[in-house]
This record gives sequence, C-alpha cells and structure tokens, in this order.
Amino acid sequence: MKFDSLLNSIEKKLSSGVSQTEGLQFICQLLFDRIDHYDWVGYYLHNAEKKELVLKAYVGKPTEHTHIPFGKGICGQVALSNQNFIVDDVNAQDNYIACSLDVKSEIVIPLFVSENNIGQIDIDSNRLQAFSKKDAVFLSKVNQLVSLHLF
Repeated sequence: MKFDSLLNSIEKKLSSGVSQTEGLQFICQLLFDRIDHYDWVGYYLHNAEKKELVLKAYVGKPTEHTHIPFGKGICGQVALSNQNFIVDDVNAQDNYIACSLDVKSEIVIPLFVSENNIGQIDIDSNRLQAFSKKDAVFLSKVNQLVSLHLF
C-alpha cells in the first residue's frame, strides 16, 4: 500500500536526526509529490501566547495565510477542538478561509505532543470529497512520527 511505503520513508528521514524545519518540509514535499489529490500540504504550529497558528512549512501555491487566529477557518477550529476535520466541499463551510479558488476540499489533522495539541497538518485538494477516513488515519500516523522524532 502507498501509505505504508510513505510512512516508512518518513520514519527513516525523521529518525536520521534532521532538524524540525527540514523534517516538516520533507513531509510536505513527499506527500505533495506522491499523493495525487494533495494539492497543498502545510504544517502550522501553535503560538500559544498570541493564540494563533503560524505556518512553518508548506508545498503548493503561496498563501497569505501564514498566521491564523485560533477559531478562525478550519485550521483555527482544529486548534481549539483538537479533532480531525474533513471538509468535503469548502464552499459549504461558513468559517472557511479561502486560500485559492481552486481548492474544493480540505483535511486538517492535529499534531499532539504529550497529549497537547501543538499544531496541525493542513492539506487542500482541488477535487470535491477528496479525503476519506483512510487519509485521516494515515495523516494521524504521520503526525505521530513527527511528534516522536521532531519534538
């Protein structure tokens, strides 16, 4: 299965002693390159003092959303809810922050370190209903590797 192979590649890279920035960028690039429906991949980390998310690594079209207040948009909601969020159609969401007119669906998976939500992986797709439970399970495993090796 493709996901298992990607997890192996990620674990190998992260366990090699890479920096946090290099590790996050590697994951973004790998997922962007290898999964057809992942059209933008990024990691946001919490700035708890300012109660905002800060974009730390991404691959895809540039975004102006480098700082997102907790509660704003899908990412901001996940920062507060600590729950996975799959959006089949971003146009149906009241609290969606448009990054590109091409984006049709989104998945956001929180990143936990010692049971604390410290960030998230955010992925956009230019297809409607692009993400499934399999994506959520896979990305949760990716984040477990990130937590283990980079924090």
